[in-house]
Amino acid sequence: MSAGSQPPSTDTIASTTETVVITHEDVDRAHDRVRVSAARARRGFFSNARLLWLLIGPGVLVMLGENDGPSMLTYAATGAKFGVGFFIPFVALTFCMAIVVQEMTVRLGAATHRGHAELIFDRFGPFWGWFSMIDLAIGNFLTLITEFIAIRAGLGFFGVPPWLAVLIALVILYAALMSHRYWTWERITLAAAALNLVFIPVALMTHPNWHAVGHSFITWQPLPDFSKDTLLLALAGIGATVTPWMLFFQQSATVDKGLTTKDIRYGRIDTALGAALATAAAVATILATAPLFAHQMTADNFQAGEFAQALQPLIGRFGASLFALGMVEAGIVASITISTSSAYAFGEVTHKPHSLNLPMGQGKSFYSVLTLCAVAAAGIVLIPGLPLVYVVLLVNVVAVLAMPPALVFLFMLVNDKEIMGDLVSPAWANVLSAGVVVVLTLAGVLFGISVIAPNIFSLLGGK
Repeated sequence: MSAGSQPPSTDTIASTTETVVITHEDVDRAHDRVRVSAARARRGFFSNARLLWLLIGPGVLVMLGENDGPSMLTYAATGAKFGVGFFIPFVALTFCMAIVVQEMTVRLGAATHRGHAELIFDRFGPFWGWFSMIDLAIGNFLTLITEFIAIRAGLGFFGVPPWLAVLIALVILYAALMSHRYWTWERITLAAAALNLVFIPVALMTHPNWHAVGHSFITWQPLPDFSKDTLLLALAGIGATVTPWMLFFQQSATVDKGLTTKDIRYGRIDTALGAALATAAAVATILATAPLFAHQMTADNFQAGEFAQALQPLIGRFGASLFALGMVEAGIVASITISTSSAYAFGEVTHKPHSLNLPMGQGKSFYSVLTLCAVAAAGIVLIPGLPLVYVVLLVNVVAVLAMPPALVFLFMLVNDKEIMGDLVSPAWANVLSAGVVVVLTLAGVLFGISVIAPNIFSLLGGK
């Protein structure tokens, strides 16, 4: 039975004799489960640590993958424009929201062994299934464009021409797929994602004012003003941490990895660990560019490479190089995970094989969608004069506007006792997730008002 396929009902089993087909991906997944079972059978610290090592992956990947080119650029623009203050606690809060949302996908994947798009298709009908996939595909493609822009701009700091920068990214993406093994793909991508933490030493090089950082948490309050620029960055900050592709990717990756209900606790640890690492990198990026604000330098027209150039007089060539490499890493990891989420969703809705354990011959449609999405986005990036900062902020805002419908589907699915059984969301989880839906919906409404009636902010005392 392939990943994401629905198991036959009890009635079907009773009335017919089915031929069970063992596929390549089933064998690979079973091999991984043998290692998990062996680690679970043992006791002791090292056995538990090995079990955690075997089971983590989707949560860390989805969180560090969401620290993508547009997100890191948003954090950089935030630090340069506002310095240390409102947005550091705000970013930490958005990642807490992400934990609440992504925990639901872990339970869904482990309980149903089906991907997010497939569940929507089965429970709400073909219309909503195709709607969710098309909505995801459009958002993912727009985001992929910005990932390759970040890669191009980051490598441009080192004098790499745009066409070569894009080619390097595509080669890395393709190399990760060549193992035809989910486990190997996951470990390669995790190793690349760990480089997101390079923003931490860059931040330390700027000698942050830790007293100001602590003070920002103690005195934190809602938006300091109602200006359109502040709201845009706030919305982009939310879109940098909670986006539709994350729901589809983590649930599908949970299924592809073969996690079961016994693994949910580790899936939650995986998600929380990923959020903690991503928060550290995001806050570090704000701290790294805060000196631009302190030195009254404008960042309105900066691209990823230009942020590194602006920081070079303050932290030196080595620090600026690390910052540029961090932007490249963010774009590459996100291009891998986001294109994979599109391929998962396509396979789930069309009932085509969809697993990273598949050989190329058996997973032609899966790998074709993944590759075509990345290549098309990379080609658009080579168009000269494409503005980066405005495009990436806009993409993150679009992600915020697209999130409420996706969350409504998620909320309904995790409360569907027929498919979740005893794993339906408890009352406290429903309260938290409902709060997240309300916050994101209000954020979208506020942005819509800002577009339709931009002068409203001046009436409320903003700029």
